[in-house]
Amino acid sequence: MKVKDAMHKGTLCLEPGTPVKEIAKRMRDSDVGAIPIRAGRKLVGIVTDRDIACRAVTTDGEISKLAAQDVMTKTVLHCAPEDDLASAIKTMETKKVRRLPVVDEHKEIVGMLSLGDISHNLGKELSGEVLRAVSAHHR
Repeated sequence: MKVKDAMHKGTLCLEPGTPVKEIAKRMRDSDVGAIPIRAGRKLVGIVTDRDIACRAVTTDGEISKLAAQDVMTKTVLHCAPEDDLASAIKTMETKKVRRLPVVDEHKEIVGMLSLGDISHNLGKELSGEVLRAVSAHHR
């Protein structure tokens, strides 16, 4: 199975200057835990709910003055639509990440692969193994 067969197509992306408060509202309204950040059409970062909680809320400054570029993870693991799903899962397991942006050959985002996508496309046993591996650091 390929990543393109399991990924969530069409992903909300925001710009680096987007205020953190706006990002949090978009996450709430879209019921997502991460929003890719792109400059123009290229992926340059990702803001997760954890980034907001750990980087924005814990700063001494005012959250209202922070933007995506201030809290985003700049080194973003990603995969391609044509990648083998097993390879993407291995990346998620070894790097302990819950989602991977899916980018094309121009580094333009075309979708997102999450643990939820994997659980809907694979059997219970394999989905459980992936979840255990990604969450292993929480023991």
